[in-house]
Amino acid sequence: MNIHFKQLDLPFNDIFGPTTQYITHLAYDSRLVQKDGIFFSIKGENHDGHEYISDAVKKGAVTVVGTSSYQLKQLSKRFPHCTFLVVDDVRFFMAHFSKSFYGNSDDKLKTIGVTGTNGKTTVAAYVRSLLTLLHLPTGSIGTTGIWSSKQKLVYAKSTPTTPESTDLHYIFYDLLSLHDQAAVMEVSSIALDQQRVEGMTFDVAIHTNFSEEHLEYHKTMEHYKQSKMRLFQQAKSAVVNVEDEGMGDDLLQTFTGRMVTYSISEGVPAMLQARYLTTTSAGTAFDLHFKGNRYEVFAPVYGDYNIANVLSAIGTALLLGYHIEDILDVLPNLESPEGRFQVIQGPNNQRVILDYAHTPVALTRLLHEVKKLPHNRLILMIAGIGIRDFNKMPKMARVAEGQADEIVVTVDHPGFHDPDIIVDNVISGFSDPHHPNIHRAPTRREGVLTSLSLGEENDIILLTSGCINGAQLVKGEAIPHSDEAIIDAYYASILLKG
Repeated sequence: MNIHFKQLDLPFNDIFGPTTQYITHLAYDSRLVQKDGIFFSIKGENHDGHEYISDAVKKGAVTVVGTSSYQLKQLSKRFPHCTFLVVDDVRFFMAHFSKSFYGNSDDKLKTIGVTGTNGKTTVAAYVRSLLTLLHLPTGSIGTTGIWSSKQKLVYAKSTPTTPESTDLHYIFYDLLSLHDQAAVMEVSSIALDQQRVEGMTFDVAIHTNFSEEHLEYHKTMEHYKQSKMRLFQQAKSAVVNVEDEGMGDDLLQTFTGRMVTYSISEGVPAMLQARYLTTTSAGTAFDLHFKGNRYEVFAPVYGDYNIANVLSAIGTALLLGYHIEDILDVLPNLESPEGRFQVIQGPNNQRVILDYAHTPVALTRLLHEVKKLPHNRLILMIAGIGIRDFNKMPKMARVAEGQADEIVVTVDHPGFHDPDIIVDNVISGFSDPHHPNIHRAPTRREGVLTSLSLGEENDIILLTSGCINGAQLVKGEAIPHSDEAIIDAYYASILLKG
C-alpha cells in the first residue's frame, strides 16, 4: 500500500526522509520486520525499541516511527531511503495507523469487549457461541487463542490476552475475510493502559467483576480500576454485573449508554436475574427473570459463577437486538471454552478438571463448585505465575489450604525468574509449609505428572492456573506445553502397564 505520510489524518511532529513509502507489513518487534515494513519503536518495560531501529532497517523496514527527534534525524542520514516519523506517542500512532491500514475492519464488524479480573475468557467463549447460534457468525480473540465462528485459527500470539494493535486489526481483517460478522475480545487492563484498542468503538462492553490483580504492572488498585473503566468510554452499550462491589457501582453511576444489568443473588435487583440454580450431570437449570417474566432455563455449564457469565452473554445478545425467546431456544447448545471447567475422564473413575483459575477469587469460586461433585479425594495443583504479581502468590496458598487432600505447588510462565523462588513464594502462604500433603514441582509438566501420580480411584484431580497458550514463557522463549497431551500420555502409559 502506498502511504503518503503528509496526507495521513494522524498527528506527527516531524518527518525525515521520503514522504511517501510503499508499505506491506507492520511490526513493533525488530525481529519480525519484513521487507517494505514499518517499524514502531516502542519504549516498553524492559526494552526501548529505539535501540533496535538499525536492525529493523537492515531487515527491510522502510519507515520507522519513534519519539526521539534527535536519534531519528541522525539515523535518517545513515538510511536516506527510509522515512522516519517523530510522534508524541508511538502506541497511539500505531493503533490508529493499524486500524486504517487494515481498512477499518473493526467498524465493519459488531465488536464486543469483555473486561474483568475473572471470567473474561469464559464470557468471550459464551458470547462467540451464543451469537453464532443466533446466526451472527462471531469470532473471538483472547487467552485461548483466536477463533473464527467455525474453528480455531493459527496465530503467533503477541501477548497472553489482548493482542497488540497491529495484530489486532489484522485479525479483524482476517475474520471479515472469513465472513464473520462480529468479534468478541478479552480486553485486559494492561491492553487498555497501553492503548491497544485505541481508536475502536465497541458495540457492547461487558463487565464481569473486579478484584486484586496485575499490581506488578498497575502498582495501585485505583490505576487498575481506571484502566478497566476506559473500555466503557469507548462503548455504545454495556452489560454490567451489579453484584460486583469493586466496579459495578462506578459503571452504574458513570455509563450513559444503553445498559443491561445482571445478578444471580436474591435481593440484588437486575434486568437479568437467575434464581434457584440446580446442578445436574449435564449442566445447570435455573429460573431466569426478565422484564416481569419467568423462564425455565438450562445451560450446559457448571458453577454458579458461570451462570453469571451466561447472563452476561444473554445481555449482549439483547443489546444487539435479539429476542429473549430466541436466545433461550439456543442456549442448551452453548459451547464452553478450552480449559474452563474442562473434565477429562481417567481410569478407575478418576476425573481430571482443567480450570485455569489464577486469582484468589477465581480459585475460591472454583473450589466451592468442584467440591459439590461426588469424589473420594481432591488433588489440587496451584501455581505461581512468574510474569504476574508476586504478592498474589502466597494468597493462592491461603485459599487452597485445607481445601484438598493433596496440594501440588508448581510454576506457570516463570519468565526470567528462578522457578524454585516462585514455588517458595507460593508455599510461604501456608500456615504449615512443611505439611506432608504439600508437594513441590519446579515446572508445570512436573506439576501435572505429580498430581496425576497422587490420584487414586474416584479422585478428582484439579489442575489450575494460567497455562492456556500452548506454551510456557521461559526466559523470553515460548516453550510448547499442553496439559491435555501430558494427561493423555500418562493415562495411556497406565493402560499399557495395565
